[in-house]
Amino acid sequence: MFTYLFALALVAMVATKLWLGQRQMRHVLAHRDAVPARFADAISLHSHQRAADYTVARLRLTVAEVLVAAVVLAALTLFGGAGAIDAGLAHVLGRGYLQEIALIAIVVGITSLVDLPFDYARHFVIEERFGFNKMTRGLFFADLAKSTAIGVVFAVPLLFAVLWLMTRAGALWWWYAWLLWVGFNVLVLVFYPTLIAPLFNKFQPLDDQALRTRIEALMRRCGFAAKGLFVMDGSRRSAHGNAYFTGFGAAKRIVFFDTLIERLDGAEIEAVLAHELGHFKRRHVMKRMVTVFGLSLVMLGLLGWLMQQAWFYTGLGTTPSPTGGNEGLALLLFFLVMPVFLFFAGPLSALTSRKHEFEADAFAAAQTDAQDLVSALVKLYQDNASTLTPDPLYSAFYYSHPPASQRIDRLLLSPAPLSAPAAA
Repeated sequence: MFTYLFALALVAMVATKLWLGQRQMRHVLAHRDAVPARFADAISLHSHQRAADYTVARLRLTVAEVLVAAVVLAALTLFGGAGAIDAGLAHVLGRGYLQEIALIAIVVGITSLVDLPFDYARHFVIEERFGFNKMTRGLFFADLAKSTAIGVVFAVPLLFAVLWLMTRAGALWWWYAWLLWVGFNVLVLVFYPTLIAPLFNKFQPLDDQALRTRIEALMRRCGFAAKGLFVMDGSRRSAHGNAYFTGFGAAKRIVFFDTLIERLDGAEIEAVLAHELGHFKRRHVMKRMVTVFGLSLVMLGLLGWLMQQAWFYTGLGTTPSPTGGNEGLALLLFFLVMPVFLFFAGPLSALTSRKHEFEADAFAAAQTDAQDLVSALVKLYQDNASTLTPDPLYSAFYYSHPPASQRIDRLLLSPAPLSAPAAA
């Protein structure tokens, strides 16, 4: 019965992704030859058509990726691939932690290798074609090697600890595993800015004194303290621009892509940062963390029950060992199939995220001039080739940020800022 349920969920997920993707492509192409009236004075027809072509090109690659990923997932589950790997490793290594870690590592390796050609094409075909890619092939594979090494260094000890808890901590192992998971994530938040991020990018202190003065004044108005203001060499990999704050507690820092600094003026950068600080002031980051940690507790509790059910294994093309040692297999199967069942909850998460974006925009409009944020957004939409005419259903299902017209409509209705921004 579980086999049919999972197969139905997988087919429904793939069909929905393909249907939504086709809707998005048709809608974007149908509006390709006319710039929306609201943006006609700021964005040329050429830029609008380039954004449409970029959106469609990415979607076509995504369609292929969805189909291949579904085939691989079905092969690992419904057609017994994961079970065959598990049995083969048990024959060679015997049952135990080494065999379970090897099982998960091999399956992760398979899925990563399947994803690699699409990631490569995304950078060196699509991003290259539209002038966004700045990454060399050497840097691409260096990043891949670094990411793999970091994954091994952090993931293997964490995985061993979870498997140990599953076998030694009794019926409530999932509670202790959750505490471990929460602690691990908090540590990553604390140390990522200073230990991990510098392995991939260079971070230089912001040396534009006028911009630094403007930003520090904004931070004082917002009651935000950061460890420093940094510029990241985002142009080494991409022409896309962004700004963000990272870290946790006293380790918070504000980071600007160098591409953003080059494209926007001081008032626009201040408005973009005010939006990011809005997420902090409205406690969006904390709310998301609480939600994610709460859901992970529920998921681990569900896994604690499922791993005791024989139908969970047999329904996914595997046979549990009668002598035990199935913890790694259960963990693997659970994380393979749960995204399928959770897919249709995605729009709820997207809706919440869009609500947070509106709130952050409103905060930015209260601290800076809303027109500056509107101007910055228009430039970013143009520079990033973001479509201005998404399909309403597609955007409602997937978009974590509101469509451009909705954001700008709200910003233009915003009251004047509480205090005038500093002069550039």
